[in-house]
Amino acid sequence: MKKIITSKNAPAPIGPYSHAVMVGNMLFVSGQVGKHPETGELMLADIATETNQVMKNIQGILAEAGLTFVHVVKTTIFLTDLNSFAAVNEVYASYLTGAGFPARETVQVSKLPLGVNVEISVIAIGE
Repeated sequence: MKKIITSKNAPAPIGPYSHAVMVGNMLFVSGQVGKHPETGELMLADIATETNQVMKNIQGILAEAGLTFVHVVKTTIFLTDLNSFAAVNEVYASYLTGAGFPARETVQVSKLPLGVNVEISVIAIGE
């Protein structure tokens, strides 16, 4: 049985999808972009600011499901420019301190929704 997870600490989905879906103890979090959940503003000042907002959005969804970054086992990062890789890694790693790093892939794509530069999705396993 699946359970839909919605968080007020993440921006509303921009299409027909949920923030996350819980199946058993597995949480599948949809790709998040650097959109502020309260103001709707895209946080595009620089890639670090944008990535930080993405991670905060993911953190809010995880919290809604009773999980944290410690529970994340897999991530996918989409970048419009792989030259941003190091800056994204720095912010990304700061949220996973002490969690042990999950499996991950990072790919460059030609375009992302809303003209953003980074989108991240995660899979987490609860206890």
